[in-house]
Amino acid sequence: MGSFSIWHWLIVLAVVLLLFGRGKIPELMGDVAKGIKSFKKGMSDEDTEPKTVERRTLDQREGDVVSRDVNTEKTAS
Repeated sequence: MGSFSIWHWLIVLAVVLLLFGRGKIPELMGDVAKGIKSFKKGMSDEDTEPKTVERRTLDQREGDVVSRDVNTEKTAS
């Protein structure tokens, strides 16, 4: 009862062909393919962008904790 027979699928296919026509379906699939290609190109362009290099001083190495002396003076008003 939950599955469709081959006749149900043939009727659905006939209705789709009548609504969209034979020429419209390949055109839609071509547009979908162009969209997928554009998406893949966009994703690969994202990977090839130059990455910013963090500049470090000679005293500072990766993994070292950098500490800074901060003097906070409060002035009396």
